[in-house]
Amino acid sequence: MAFHPVTFETLVPSRYITFTLPDPSASPHLRTAPLLRVAVLDSPIQPTTPRVAAILVPTNRETDWIFSTEPGHLQLLLTSPQTSRLILLGDLPSSPNPTPSFTRPCSADSTDRQHKLTPLLIALSPRSCFAKGLPKILFLDYEDDVVNSVIVDRRTGPIVGELLVEDVEIEGDDGVREFRRRLRFKRMPNFIQSQIRILPNGNCGGDDDCSGRRDFGGSVGVGFRLDTGVLVHPYLEPMVAGVSLIGSYLDEQIRGGLRPKALCLGVGGGALIEFLSEKLGFEVVGVEADEVVLRVAKQHFGLKDRESTRLCVCDGIAMMIDGFDTKFDIIMVDLDSSDARTGISAPPLEFVGESVLRAASLVLRDQGILVINVIPPSQSFYEVLIHELREVFNELYEINVGNMDNFVLVGTVSPIKPAINECENSFLKKLKSGIAESYMEYIRKI
Repeated sequence: MAFHPVTFETLVPSRYITFTLPDPSASPHLRTAPLLRVAVLDSPIQPTTPRVAAILVPTNRETDWIFSTEPGHLQLLLTSPQTSRLILLGDLPSSPNPTPSFTRPCSADSTDRQHKLTPLLIALSPRSCFAKGLPKILFLDYEDDVVNSVIVDRRTGPIVGELLVEDVEIEGDDGVREFRRRLRFKRMPNFIQSQIRILPNGNCGGDDDCSGRRDFGGSVGVGFRLDTGVLVHPYLEPMVAGVSLIGSYLDEQIRGGLRPKALCLGVGGGALIEFLSEKLGFEVVGVEADEVVLRVAKQHFGLKDRESTRLCVCDGIAMMIDGFDTKFDIIMVDLDSSDARTGISAPPLEFVGESVLRAASLVLRDQGILVINVIPPSQSFYEVLIHELREVFNELYEINVGNMDNFVLVGTVSPIKPAINECENSFLKKLKSGIAESYMEYIRKI
């Protein structure tokens, strides 16, 4: 593709351009230089001082949504808020259908490649960056915890669009590795919608809980079984910890022969529903807007149809406003914004309103609670949400997830009563055996 010489001289908010050219960093001994894919995105909100940043796409991840789509590029840019223009440079896949697997390459010094690509980056810099001479290009590093990955399934849902199921081997900060199954939506490429732990099982055979046999991490034919007994997604344990606020009330209900009821808005892979139903004994209604997501949750994440679980395909917010023929002890809200331009945020803006929150309070029992996963796009969003919750609910609690992104807010219909005979509370014992007790200690009234 040919460009006019002045194409990149000016900053145009939200402009996104991709093109290919022979890789100037390739070895001069090659008969034909491989093609380099270049993607240029100007920030929607321009900082006062212009700055250009660049990312070298990790080898073998060129087709990953975070590196190959405009929403993915935008998410990378939003992590560097003082950047005026972000430029991604990556190898062009040699095949139109590249292998759906990734293995982290050995660490290598990229300084030489950065040096060879700098003249290209300077040529792609806006004129405003040359006020004090040649601009200095900032190279950003992209790192995550994925060591190996393999794509399990791709689907397209009428609401969420293209989605991806992948098995990954991850490495924690302590160097410990484990396997996860993840669900991601293309509209939010770098956001993991749901994940569960999977365990290698060499004797998988006809085990109903086995995820199948795949080439993964260099091991051919290794089987995996799903472990739905633990919550590994970062904010799910804190959400469940919020239930401890009404632990005494729930224990009384259970002792009286009543099964507590939960409404889950947003199903994802179904890990939260499975945990509430199987581990804590709740009767659960799960509401998901996209039927394809539900099918994927059942096929790949172990979500089961059972007497204690009812799954509905509809708009959760609209369904709650219309009301239910039953009342719930807890409502769990795990809904994110579908607009990639705002970055990753939750809950959606339409949820933050008195009419919706009041509808939630009306389908809760007198001792019920509303638990919301919150990823605030801004401080003002968070403050408005807290204000609206205070207008409707009696008390408000906050749980810091500890990852600098998520918070969990809990609104109560009635004042929380002090726990009595907590050591004899069977429900709380069961709860503490399933999640980290520290999250209960993080709960604070606000």
